[in-house]
Amino acid sequence: MKKIEEYVRSIPDFPEPGIIFRDVTSIIQDEDGLSLAVDSLDALLDGTDFDVVVGPESRGFIFGVPIAYKRHKGFVPVRKKGKLPCETVEASYELEYGHAVIEMHKDSIKPGQRVVIVDDLIATGGTIEAIIGMIESLGGIVVKIVFLMELEGLEGRKRLEGYDVDSVIRYEGK
Repeated sequence: MKKIEEYVRSIPDFPEPGIIFRDVTSIIQDEDGLSLAVDSLDALLDGTDFDVVVGPESRGFIFGVPIAYKRHKGFVPVRKKGKLPCETVEASYELEYGHAVIEMHKDSIKPGQRVVIVDDLIATGGTIEAIIGMIESLGGIVVKIVFLMELEGLEGRKRLEGYDVDSVIRYEGK
C-alpha cells in the first residue's frame, strides 16, 4: 500500500500563482486512499477519552463520520448559516476575502461533553477557532483536534494554542 502522501494530488498555481493546492479528492476517490486516511486520522485519537466527534461541512463530514462510527460515538455537523433546521448557535470568522458564518444545533453538545474535532485541512485555523467557540459556548470541552493535512506556512496552529492539535501530513509551505 502507498503512503498517504502519495495519494495527494498537488496542483501548482491554484487558486492563484504561487499557491500549491493540496487536493483531498484524489485521496477519497481511491478505496485504499480513503481507508488509509480514515485509519490514520483515527490512530491520532488513540488514548483520547471523548464523547462526540464534530466536523465542519463538507470534508469534516467525510472523515469525521467514519471515525465516529468506528469509535461508536455520535457525530455533530457544523454547517454554513441557514442549513440546519433547529435552533442554532453561530460563529462568524474572517476569510481571506470576506467572512463566513457557520452554525451548529444548540442542543448538539451537552455541558461537560468531551469533543474531538475532525477536518481535512488546517490552513489559517479560523474555521476551527470559530467551531471551538461554539462548542465551548454550549459547555463542551475540546480535547483533541485532528487534520488530515496541515499547511504549516499559514501558521494555523497559533490560533489554536492551548489545544491538542495533530495532523497526519504536514506541508511546510502555504
